[in-house]
Amino acid sequence: MADSAGEQNYGLNIYQMLRTPRFWPSLLFVFFLRLIAHMPLRFSRGVGSFLGLLLYCINRKRRHIANVNIGLCFPQLSARERKRFVRNHFKLNGQGLTDAAFLAWANESRIVKKTRIIGLERYRQYLAKKAHIILLAPHLVGTNFGASFVSRERPVLAMAKGQKDPIFNWLLEKSRTRFGGKPFGRHKGMRPVVKGIKAGIPTFYFPDEDFGAEVSVFAPFFNVPAATLTTLGRLAALTEAVVIPCFAYILPGGRGYEIVLEAPLENFPENDLKRDAVRMNEAMENGIRRMPEQYMWTLKIFKTRPDNAPPPY
Repeated sequence: MADSAGEQNYGLNIYQMLRTPRFWPSLLFVFFLRLIAHMPLRFSRGVGSFLGLLLYCINRKRRHIANVNIGLCFPQLSARERKRFVRNHFKLNGQGLTDAAFLAWANESRIVKKTRIIGLERYRQYLAKKAHIILLAPHLVGTNFGASFVSRERPVLAMAKGQKDPIFNWLLEKSRTRFGGKPFGRHKGMRPVVKGIKAGIPTFYFPDEDFGAEVSVFAPFFNVPAATLTTLGRLAALTEAVVIPCFAYILPGGRGYEIVLEAPLENFPENDLKRDAVRMNEAMENGIRRMPEQYMWTLKIFKTRPDNAPPPY
């Protein structure tokens, strides 16, 4: 197994894992996912919903984080509505897992048939002009699918976070590289990002995690102050890149995916780190609001609070 997105060189390959009992449960589960990847998407999505509900029931920590986030961002929802929202989010998370197997092993013609890209012609024009491109993507359930499928036009670079289980890293890497995508581990820093963009490789940028007040500014996200990285504005200025918001949505049932490539942010960056961060969050929020249950609400996106206030979790 290569030292790429999340593996960070475990020193094992798939054959060694087959001989290691502690990996057998994960191997059996991934083998099961491979089997259902060849089933109709409506069926595998049903399995994914069941897996998501199972996680909802047993993962109290993530369920609590999601409840807190939804309560902050959608205060108009009743307790019953918030509970339904979180349950649906977990179901979609489970579908994202089975869809990773669909992406990794289904016939390409099936994947293409089940995927629609909005804004593709405009994106192709930027590729033809050899523009430097940053694809701004919040952590939606379908983001991995979107980053992989967009690579059919031209392989894209994307920073990826490693999972603790190397079997699942292997599955995610297989799905992320299906169409030539170039994932790399976060531990490699921003140098590959800058180098890739300047070399003309479209690059996904995922900015919506809390890395603390020291490297962030506070910008509203669903009307809640969020510690927001200022990297995007500086990166766009350094590489003279256009910033294209990109959203990948799971469509209901067996309908597949819709990937939206929006028009680039106008007059961005503005050479004002706070203003650039605000605009970035606005762009992400606009895309999330189309299908809000698909955002990764299990992330501690409000961990750092203004004035050193305690986190809400």
